[in-house]
Amino acid sequence: MADGGTLTTHEDITERERLSAQLEKNNKRYERLTEQLVRQTLQFDTALENMAQGLCLFDAEQRIVICNSRYAEMYGLTPDQVKPGTTIRQIMEYRYANGVFGSVDFQTFVRDWLAEFGKASSRIQKLADGRVICAVRRLMADGCLVTTHEDITEREVLKDRLDAALNNMAQGLAMFDAERRLVLCNERFAEMYGLTPDQVKPGTTLRQIIEYRIANLDFSGKTADQLMDSLFRHLNGKDAGYYTSRLSDGRCLAVSVQPMADGGRVTTHQDITEQQRAEAKIAHMALHDALTGLPNRVLLNERLEYALKRVKRGEIVATHLLDLDHFKNVNDTLGHAAGDKLLKMVTERLCRLVRETDTIARMGGDEFAIVQVAIEQPSDATVLAQRIIEVVSEPYDIDGHQVVIGTSVGIAVGPLDGEDPLQLIRNADLALYGAKGEGRARYRFFESEMDAQMQARRAMECDLRKALGAGEFDLHYQPFVNLESNEISGFEALVRWQHPERGMVPPSEFIPLAEDIGFIVPLGEWVLRSACAAAARWPHDLKLAVNVSPAQFRSPGLVQVVVGALAASGLSPGRLELEITETVLLEDKEATLAVLYQLRELGVGVAMDDFGTGYSSLSYLQSFPFDRIKIDQSFVNDINDSATSLNIVRAIAALANGLCMASTAEGVETEGQLDTVKSEGCTEMQGFYFSRPRPLHEIEQLFLSDHTDRKTDAADAA
Repeated sequence: MADGGTLTTHEDITERERLSAQLEKNNKRYERLTEQLVRQTLQFDTALENMAQGLCLFDAEQRIVICNSRYAEMYGLTPDQVKPGTTIRQIMEYRYANGVFGSVDFQTFVRDWLAEFGKASSRIQKLADGRVICAVRRLMADGCLVTTHEDITEREVLKDRLDAALNNMAQGLAMFDAERRLVLCNERFAEMYGLTPDQVKPGTTLRQIIEYRIANLDFSGKTADQLMDSLFRHLNGKDAGYYTSRLSDGRCLAVSVQPMADGGRVTTHQDITEQQRAEAKIAHMALHDALTGLPNRVLLNERLEYALKRVKRGEIVATHLLDLDHFKNVNDTLGHAAGDKLLKMVTERLCRLVRETDTIARMGGDEFAIVQVAIEQPSDATVLAQRIIEVVSEPYDIDGHQVVIGTSVGIAVGPLDGEDPLQLIRNADLALYGAKGEGRARYRFFESEMDAQMQARRAMECDLRKALGAGEFDLHYQPFVNLESNEISGFEALVRWQHPERGMVPPSEFIPLAEDIGFIVPLGEWVLRSACAAAARWPHDLKLAVNVSPAQFRSPGLVQVVVGALAASGLSPGRLELEITETVLLEDKEATLAVLYQLRELGVGVAMDDFGTGYSSLSYLQSFPFDRIKIDQSFVNDINDSATSLNIVRAIAALANGLCMASTAEGVETEGQLDTVKSEGCTEMQGFYFSRPRPLHEIEQLFLSDHTDRKTDAADAA
């Protein structure tokens, strides 16, 4: 101041400092908000640019506010073409210029798009390059529109593949949610039940589908409530289920139910009608004969076992076993097709004889069985057996040929003759064997002695198979005599069996058994070799006759066996004569004749044995030039007492002479028989009147001792 004093002023800056602090605080807050906004903007831009979908925001005037690069990329647009302010129409024109729309009517497409600008929607559009885009529009409160665009090409491909897979399934498929509403189904499901696309659209309830199926007559006499109750039992479980449904049209469907985690169910539906028919057919084939349709042995056993278990007190079950007499002749003469027709005709006749409760079965070949259930006495079985024999024996007309056969019947009665099917059938078979042994067209009931006889037969069969190796067989020889010179012209070799315990077994007992079991083939080969070896030591003018069975002719290699026997023994082929019966020619006549002519080429003679006792046919004599006809002893036995036998012998001898064949009368036992067969023109005789069959050493001692100075084949060979 002027007077040198000091002037001081004091200003209150508190408010200013407060305002300054507040301003600084606001600035910092603004900076933070700015930074946050920048950061959020950056995050938004980053999110926008990294979206898998394209996004575009339009204002109320249909101009772009913002869009991401994915949107531009999807439609091949440049940044300038999608800058803010660009109109929707301009964008559509750019996309059209890029060829995005393909053959779509562009003007119509744009008009429709703009007309629906203010509406939320979702649509799927396939672009020209094959891509599929899902475009979703959402309207905002201020009138702006947000659109998102997603490339769902891969999803659609997968969906198409899934649809193709579902719709090409052999099974129908339907998926239901937890409320039993349809989620999806394939075309096969709708097709199986005759449902239209509207009836199987998503959301359709299970009950509605059932009602549609009732209207289609899938179910007969059942209500929707009944069916729903049944279905809920299958659909409500937590585990997988399976059931079958039989429709009114006869189809059978198998339904598999698989639960899902969300409570829904996936069901598959398969038409198993043909499968069941095939299974039923296979089951039927397994239990029935293919030719006749009758039950087979397996089903017969089942029914017989059932009948035996249910038989009541005082009742019996009769099992009839039968086979056809002379059936093989039908096959051989008329062919197997005719034989099959005959079996069908026999089946028809048998079916007319039995009750519905009885069972007829074909056991195989020409063998049948009938099970008579719930009968009271054996006489009921007797009546049926007599009717079977009577009806089966009536003539048949097969393709214009009259065929007459017969049958034999064996009967076993359960439970007396057996408490199980196998035993009962076995005993019926034994009874059948006994009936056939007594002759044709007979029936027999099982008897306990039959089992003993069969056991004896089996024991003999076992002994027979061992006998050859044990050296138990021997050959006896019976001479045949020339009636003009009264000299021995040869010997017939006859096999004998010296059993170690039973002694000499008659050929009538073991030869038929050997033929049945096939043992006759090795036995016949042994006879041929042994006889040739013996005959090779005899004089040149003596022949050797050896019987050959039908089984030997059926076996391959007979000619080689003959050649081997001749070569091993050194016997001249012209001295060997093989004897066959007429039955040999019944079995494959052409093949038999071929073998006979091969034997003839070797120089071996062939004789027809037992002529007149079998199925005689003069065509046999015409087919092959036999060297000799042998007249069966059954005619010779009665030749002096029966005019019929005499005339038969006379006719056969005249026939042989006319065909330049020798004729041998078998079984000559008396001088009267000898004189008669000689006077009737027979050239040779054979029988006990001259000599019974004798062992080789007796033959050589009695008949060949005075011929020691004559040459033999064995001497020539030496």
